[in-house]
Amino acid sequence: MIYNSIIETIGNTPLVRLNKVNAGIPGEILVKVEYFNPGNSMKDRMAIKMVEDAEKAGILKPGGTIIEGTSGNTGMGLALAAIAKGYRCIFTMADKQSKEKIDILRAVGAEVIVCPTNVSPEDPRSYYSVARKLNADIPNSFYPNQYDNLSNAQAHYETTGPEIWKDSEGKITHYAAGVGTGGSMCGTARYLKEQNPAIVTVGIDTYGSVFKKYKETGVFDENEVYPYLTEGIGEDILPKNVDFDMIDHFIKVTDKDAAVMTRRLSREEGLFIGWSCGAAVHGALEYARQNLKEGDRMVIILPDHGTRYLGKVYNDDWMRNHGFLEDKQFATARDILAARNGSFTLHAVRKDTTVREAIQLMHSSSVSQIPVLDGQHVVGSITDSKLLSRIIENPDLREQQVEAVMEPSMKFVALDSTLDVLSSMVDKEKAVLVRDTQDQVHIITKHDLLEAMTR
Repeated sequence: MIYNSIIETIGNTPLVRLNKVNAGIPGEILVKVEYFNPGNSMKDRMAIKMVEDAEKAGILKPGGTIIEGTSGNTGMGLALAAIAKGYRCIFTMADKQSKEKIDILRAVGAEVIVCPTNVSPEDPRSYYSVARKLNADIPNSFYPNQYDNLSNAQAHYETTGPEIWKDSEGKITHYAAGVGTGGSMCGTARYLKEQNPAIVTVGIDTYGSVFKKYKETGVFDENEVYPYLTEGIGEDILPKNVDFDMIDHFIKVTDKDAAVMTRRLSREEGLFIGWSCGAAVHGALEYARQNLKEGDRMVIILPDHGTRYLGKVYNDDWMRNHGFLEDKQFATARDILAARNGSFTLHAVRKDTTVREAIQLMHSSSVSQIPVLDGQHVVGSITDSKLLSRIIENPDLREQQVEAVMEPSMKFVALDSTLDVLSSMVDKEKAVLVRDTQDQVHIITKHDLLEAMTR
């Protein structure tokens, strides 16, 4: 068969049975290998859909410029569409993305602007904000906005869902995928649930993202947001393409577990895939161990290819430096807690404690910052420097309750957060909190990080 351009080869990717990494799990585990798309990722599907829908709507005109914030894969899909259709491309990316992704986009003619990761989405330096400003400033430009453009989910409703249903012979019982923009998870899930409402959908989230808690509580908790390394899943916003009604369960996966599974899939299954693929499989198998039974058939989306991660998860030195290989010591929050050998007391105050009592506790315990509790929940924090300046302005504050003067809560991080993530958080937040496997809360400070680095 002869195709008119490379974009006509998008879709119809294979389902492949897992044979080793799922050992001992009942049922059948299949993966949909999306790196068979021409841009080596599932994002090709929604990229061409967004472009063609914009053309039909008259938003994207001949000679126009496509501007998008991307973690890399959507940019590649848009770049292929731009080459076939004659558009210019400008992409903004967070600086945590792999160098390979940036180089690949530039290789296909795109302009790439790298923006800082550790800023809020509303910050003018964020890759979201920079993309929007470029769109406003450049005439005849189109900002697809993959997060809120519903053509994203519709592309998977029209292609990915029907392919899975057909290739699984309608016998799929569970569907799992990483959730970033939400398009592949929710568009595919919508189609599959229309065919069989009993199909269970499992969204894979990462620590540092808001999705899981929002699904379970309806609360957008900014304390859930902190830096993480895994690319392509999780968010600090709620994209319109994430339809929480289409996601039955969320499983969170650490950076380390995702990276280790990524390498296992390459070595044990011959699937040379990207980091978020490892997250999807690890999380899906975690769910499957407890919930699948004989006769069930789970399908997991593998979004992209390993070439994007040669300098990261497939590089032993990088893995070792981030504590993802076993010979690296004291590389994570878990290791810092283990080094304490149980000799830890969390100094905290209740929100109805007086400021005077809180100061006395901080002095007697030789600590400069402590969490504030409401029952068993952390609701805020106090620091000696802020207390001092406020009491100088108003000495009467000493007799008020801590609730009146407390600052926002310290951020919670995952047990397997690495030293670089912890360092960026502590620089910004002064200290972070972590729950151990017994649900006990611990505090990690700069002193803890320096001590870990010298062991």
